[in-house]
Amino acid sequence: RELVQIPTVKSCIGNLLGDHAGIVRGLLFDKPPERSWTLPWHRDRTIAVRDIPAGLRDFTNPTCKAGTPHLIAPNWLLSDMLTLRFSLDPMTVENGPLVVLPGSHRRADAGDDDLVAMGSVDIHTVLCHAGDLLVMRPLLAHSSLISSEKTRMRRRVVHLELCSRRTLPEGLQWHQFVAMDRR
Repeated sequence: RELVQIPTVKSCIGNLLGDHAGIVRGLLFDKPPERSWTLPWHRDRTIAVRDIPAGLRDFTNPTCKAGTPHLIAPNWLLSDMLTLRFSLDPMTVENGPLVVLPGSHRRADAGDDDLVAMGSVDIHTVLCHAGDLLVMRPLLAHSSLISSEKTRMRRRVVHLELCSRRTLPEGLQWHQFVAMDRR
């Protein structure tokens, strides 16, 4: 909550999502040097909900992550969302940086299998200092590289997902919705 109250962050959220946005999910990613991991190309399509009612049309693939129900959301909802990634440590080429396909969020109709071919010449490695903020759309195609075997640097990120919509259709409710107050 405190991170999104930083004046420049709060202003960015308001400008991109409006006055009624809220935090709908928070994660901590930790990539310690002795237990590095990688993620293939993907988009962040899942949302956390309170429960999963029967007969859903636009929301698919019900799963449970850490005891919380999740669904794949339709692109129209994901387009109303924003991801804030606060780096607690520097992100360097040695400690498994994030790589992105710039502009891929505008091609939401492309399947995840098409992502590498779609942007193979335009892959961008995200490097940053501790304390930096990356603002991205959930539909931006991204991947996480594995850390170098010789690194001693960890990479931790506070990942917050926000949405401009407090309510969801089809009888769904956000698992949590922490409203932003733009006072």
